[in-house]
Amino acid sequence: MSSLLTNTSAMTALQTLRSVSASMATTQNRISTGQRVASASDNSAYWSIATSMRADNSALSAVSDSLGLSAATVDTQYTALSTVLGSDGNSGLTKMQSLLVEAKTAGIDRKKIQTEITQIQQDMKNTANAATFNGVNWLSATATTPTSVDLVSSFSRVGAVPTTGKITLTVANYSLYTATSSGFLDSAGGGSSIDTINIGALTDSAADQTTLDGYIAQVTGAINSVSQAAADLGAVKNRIDNNSNFVKSLMDSVSRGIGQLVDADMNAESTRLQALQVQQQLGVQALSIANQNSQSLLSLFR
Repeated sequence: MSSLLTNTSAMTALQTLRSVSASMATTQNRISTGQRVASASDNSAYWSIATSMRADNSALSAVSDSLGLSAATVDTQYTALSTVLGSDGNSGLTKMQSLLVEAKTAGIDRKKIQTEITQIQQDMKNTANAATFNGVNWLSATATTPTSVDLVSSFSRVGAVPTTGKITLTVANYSLYTATSSGFLDSAGGGSSIDTINIGALTDSAADQTTLDGYIAQVTGAINSVSQAAADLGAVKNRIDNNSNFVKSLMDSVSRGIGQLVDADMNAESTRLQALQVQQQLGVQALSIANQNSQSLLSLFR
């Protein structure tokens, strides 16, 4: 039946055109944002998971920054310990040990040797004082220096429970000088510390030779202690580097996981857009044809 009031064909064409237009809007939004799930209304489950994972990734980014800061701090302390140790044999404790052994030579001018020892003592103290990064110095500890420090190393979340990993270091294991004179170089052993050794007044007497032996043993003990401290910091630095690499890899993995959940397949979306554009054009054409049917009714009354 041909009806003037009800154009069934036009209604069908209009519904199809509306559906195609809605699909086009969805596809164009995916293309413009690059996301298949851009809001909770697109897919509430995937959107919620992706939001939580993005928060985790942000926390991992903070851990990565913290590890970078920790690595710089540890490297500063390690460099200073190596300098105090005097691995090249021409400075630091290694040179002091050589000078003390040389001072055991009969008839040698120990005042001149002491002049060089004094310079080494001052240089080691200056090195310890300068080993500061971002206001942190473990080698020259003051009354306000904490007894231990925690370096953030990792972050994880199981369900709704977050866990932050840390590397705990005891400052006393690396201190050369402290406010209470309990460091490797300022603690008194046998009446004097490494920092106050003075051989200028010693002679070739047996008692003074015994004193020199005590100084040599004291410096040797300090070399062993500082070497152990440097080795510990080297191990910590290696651990920080490994954690830093792992955190960066983990961040990439989480980003890939988020992408698989919410990113749009641009190849599929471009193909879908072209198909929808054709459907839209055909829908407009069908609606135009349907609207012309009512015009054909006029010929019945001529």
